[in-house]
Amino acid sequence: MADQGAAAEIAAGYATEGAALEIGTVVVDGTVDPTAKVRIPFATLNRHGLVAGATGTGKTKTLQNLAEQCSANGVPVLLADIKGDLSGLARPGEQSDRVTQRATDTGDDWAPTAYPVQFLSLGEGIGVPVRATMTGFGPILLAKVLGLNETQESTLGLIFHWADQQGLALLDTKDLRSVIQHLLSDEGKAELKGIGGVSSSTAGVILRALVNLEARGGDEFFGEPEFEPADLLVVEPDGTGRVTLLELADQQADPTLYSTFLMWLLAELFEDLPEAGDVEKPKLVFFFDEAHLLFTDASKAFLDRIEQTVKLIRSKGVGVFFCTQQPTDVPNDVLSQLGARVQHALRAFTPDDQKALTRTARTYPKSAVYDIETSLTSLGTGEAIVTVLSERGAPTPVAWTRVRAPRSLMAAIGEPAVTEAARTSPLWPKYGQAVDRESAYEKLSASTGATNAPTPAEPVPAGQPPQEAPPQAPPPAPDEGPGFLEKAASNPVVKSFVRSLASQLGREISRGLFGTARRRR
Repeated sequence: MADQGAAAEIAAGYATEGAALEIGTVVVDGTVDPTAKVRIPFATLNRHGLVAGATGTGKTKTLQNLAEQCSANGVPVLLADIKGDLSGLARPGEQSDRVTQRATDTGDDWAPTAYPVQFLSLGEGIGVPVRATMTGFGPILLAKVLGLNETQESTLGLIFHWADQQGLALLDTKDLRSVIQHLLSDEGKAELKGIGGVSSSTAGVILRALVNLEARGGDEFFGEPEFEPADLLVVEPDGTGRVTLLELADQQADPTLYSTFLMWLLAELFEDLPEAGDVEKPKLVFFFDEAHLLFTDASKAFLDRIEQTVKLIRSKGVGVFFCTQQPTDVPNDVLSQLGARVQHALRAFTPDDQKALTRTARTYPKSAVYDIETSLTSLGTGEAIVTVLSERGAPTPVAWTRVRAPRSLMAAIGEPAVTEAARTSPLWPKYGQAVDRESAYEKLSASTGATNAPTPAEPVPAGQPPQEAPPQAPPPAPDEGPGFLEKAASNPVVKSFVRSLASQLGREISRGLFGTARRRR
């Protein structure tokens, strides 16, 4: 089969009738065919995907390219800006010989383009600060951040349950710390025993882990006003989708907190969005960079919830792309849910690398054109082995692809520019200033002085995980005045208050797949 004929045959598997995201063009035996297009149908983006590759192989530029095209087609996106260089999405790109050559290779009518970008930061940072309440985050995700084992995670869930029943709003780290200290104090020991046989030593481990989180800056993230995931789903007046960048250039950022925060956002979207079924294009594409941070040391229950969320959220019209160096960083049960794969070059310097390479090659469909294992180590910068789901849901042929160049600036715009954009963002008045209203810390301080309780001595590891007692039936909710919710909707502080009002009034708090708070009247 001639090179051109092979390229055309491969490209035929990527032909679409509807709108599609252009990845690049087919390469066979080192020759690129600008007419042999490799693309992902927008209708299959909610079948999720993987972008993988070693450092320096062009993975970040691929993410930039995908985000640009989503935005241009009216699809909002969320990306984590690990190194700060994705901020260039906000500026038009610069012409160069390399860009011109790449445009020629990929048959792209390249033109410098800027995209609508909003910059966020976990807690205080250079972007708009985003926060979550402890109650909203829930015990399961918090246990991952704190590095707790399954017994300690179960205990943390019981502590949350007790606080919910007592009407003690857990908004920030000092609220949870004060609740644990109260339960460990002389006044609270009886209550500690009454919530399922919780071990004081296990509660002590959780308390110390919480103090360590505060020392790492976690106290700046937990609090109010709580971020509303709906603020990610913005289409600009000109029809472009808003690009949200989570700025993580600060090396003090807690990597586990970052990855778990993204999972919280995904869980919130799953709970809030209505069923959408099959869609022509997704409501949001969620790029989960450094995905290995989410899966490392995760419990079986946590991984099961990730798999279930990824499987179900496609029906809500949300696409998720996991981005990592090795595809083996993603568990098989999750990997099997991913329809699109863009694999940049892999390195095989060690026996473990070689095993990972062989395992990766075996996950691709057989190809009459390429030796997959050899190809994966021979890819040039900005090239990838690609296979996706076609419009009819079948895997496309494996394509060695030269990825097209981003149209926005392929460099950072600098912290001063990001800070200025954040301060002028429409989100700044909503989230710029932290709010610290009365919650568990203040109530316990006023009534028992529990926040002054000493931290317990080093505990002995607990035995079997305790079982949570069944929740009590909540009292009926009081009537609210006419027009209250409508007036509250315009005030972000009142919004956060309303979200946790159920807890304070003794209403039942139900929780979703990841233990995030779902309140019902």
